[in-house]
Amino acid sequence: MNRELIDKVVNAVLYEGYILYPYRPSSKKNQVGRFTFGRVYPEVYAAAQGGREPCAMQTEFLVRNESKDAIANVQIRFLHPLARDVGKVGAPLAELPSGAEPEFEVVPRFEVDGKLYQTWLEAVEREVALPPLVLNEPRHLEHAFQFAASRELEPIRGSDGSIVAVIVRRQAAVDGIIAIELESVDLDAVKIRARILNRSALPNEYLESQEAVTLRTFASTHTILHVEGGECISLLDPDGQYLAAAKNCKQIGTWPVLVGDEEKGERDAMLSSPIILYDYPKIAAESPGDLFDGAEIDEILTLRIQTMTDAEKMEMRQVDEHARRILERTENLAEADLLKLHGVMRPTPLQQSNEEFFNPNKPLETVRVGGVELKAGDRVRIRPKKRSDVMDIALNGKIAIIESVMQDVENEVQFALVLDDDPGRDLGMMRQPGHRFFYGADEVEPI
Repeated sequence: MNRELIDKVVNAVLYEGYILYPYRPSSKKNQVGRFTFGRVYPEVYAAAQGGREPCAMQTEFLVRNESKDAIANVQIRFLHPLARDVGKVGAPLAELPSGAEPEFEVVPRFEVDGKLYQTWLEAVEREVALPPLVLNEPRHLEHAFQFAASRELEPIRGSDGSIVAVIVRRQAAVDGIIAIELESVDLDAVKIRARILNRSALPNEYLESQEAVTLRTFASTHTILHVEGGECISLLDPDGQYLAAAKNCKQIGTWPVLVGDEEKGERDAMLSSPIILYDYPKIAAESPGDLFDGAEIDEILTLRIQTMTDAEKMEMRQVDEHARRILERTENLAEADLLKLHGVMRPTPLQQSNEEFFNPNKPLETVRVGGVELKAGDRVRIRPKKRSDVMDIALNGKIAIIESVMQDVENEVQFALVLDDDPGRDLGMMRQPGHRFFYGADEVEPI
């Protein structure tokens, strides 16, 4: 199993939605909209909600076991939310009392000596690995797991060394079960059903408390399967003989995809994620790091972080270690690295990039349009004729600069145009995607 490659994808899934732009606790969406992916709620809460909220997650994998001695390793990972309160003590203390807690008042934020402390919801990574499963016969088993409650105090000291406030970190106990069922598909394949259930206790008086429920919820839950001596079968593109079996697999709140090195054809691992992925997902090489924001767009979020005020950056920097790393990485980003975030064309064998279609081996110096010789650098007015989509309507009458004159594979002339009033015009002239538009010789008017 390609552990390093898989861990990069798994960690991105694990923290998706952990903290959202603008990365500050004072932001409303960071108070109510976090941990949105892969939630598995306590069973009693799901029942009280009439089943509208899930207390279970299920994945069904298909594994080829021609050797009859394949072994499967199943592992689940999730975030266990942890509440961080800031408490202001009534009078400064030299030390925390032994065996007891000092009296304090929980406040949203507390600032001392230029440092800001805020009430926040952190998280602890949890991992549960099952014993290896032999796949040569049908079976059913249940694996119970538990993570205990905790409560810890950390002193906040003033410039004179006295304790003026405390950080209280508290975590509720969570209990769960992983139920595994093995079912033969044919002589050479087996179906593995992995079902995760949240059995955490939740007293009736806490059923209406969002915080109490969240602290007992498995967040960003996902399942990892690693097979030794066998081969995972893609459910997105299964072999013909397993097409019906793949269609009959039932997924609840998640979907499994192959993970590993696609070029090497690795098929020994799958990731079942609450986020829609394709087989062999990868972290873009151009991305400097995770931004944790759902459906993140690196360029936009990075530019927005750079425009924050000093006060906003101070708040972001002191949320927690994750937010601090995002800010420091953004502030230290080189101009060349920022340009990479604008986008990269990655054509597949089934696709042709613009440069392949508009054959770069056939550039033209000039083309005569309406009795005028047009070349790169000249300005034209766009007059779409061949298409009538919304983009053509928007661009009709716009003035554009000719970036290049090309001849396509059908020997028709095409102008690569960059809008004259595009703020990202320089990116278009550098042939970055999203800033060039292609029109034929009969769709432009010389200026």
